[in-house]
Amino acid sequence: MKDIAHDRDYCHSILTEYTSNESLLKHAYAVETCVRAYAEKFNEDIEYWGNVALLHDFDYEKYPTETEHPYKGYEILKEKGFDEEFRKTILSHADYTGEPRDTLLKKVLFACDELAGFLTAVAYVRPSRTIEEVEVKSVKKKLKDKAFARAVSRDDIKNGAEQLGVDLDEHIAFCIDAMKKDKAKLGL
Repeated sequence: MKDIAHDRDYCHSILTEYTSNESLLKHAYAVETCVRAYAEKFNEDIEYWGNVALLHDFDYEKYPTETEHPYKGYEILKEKGFDEEFRKTILSHADYTGEPRDTLLKKVLFACDELAGFLTAVAYVRPSRTIEEVEVKSVKKKLKDKAFARAVSRDDIKNGAEQLGVDLDEHIAFCIDAMKKDKAKLGL
């Protein structure tokens, strides 16, 4: 029997069981894409890392409040047999849970979460609506525009890169490149 934390099909079935919103699904895929790319870069477990990222917000559509998300997801994944490290990593992506980001995966997940959503938003305002036209300088310009994608935390993007120990420009460029490779699945 395959370890469930390494079974993308199983993890994807959980995602789609709890999430029907197309934007939330695309967000999950975008974060997964960036996190998998970092797993490859750091020679880590690509499937495990990718599945953590895929499921980081799976409970959000049904349980969107800070008192529920990601706590409900933690409990659901516990009932389904996911290991504690998998579940704690998902908890760590939300500052308010208090779960420390004490592993490389936790830092990568946090660093990629808000940025992946922001890069998607930037791509959508490009004339071609594609990630191919997104450049670091245009992302940095949009980050300064507080009215653009106002729900995205600029502090989380900045702090994510800092906690990961990566220059923000390099982090943005890395995630753009990762998303370009998976643009068809991401709808970009």
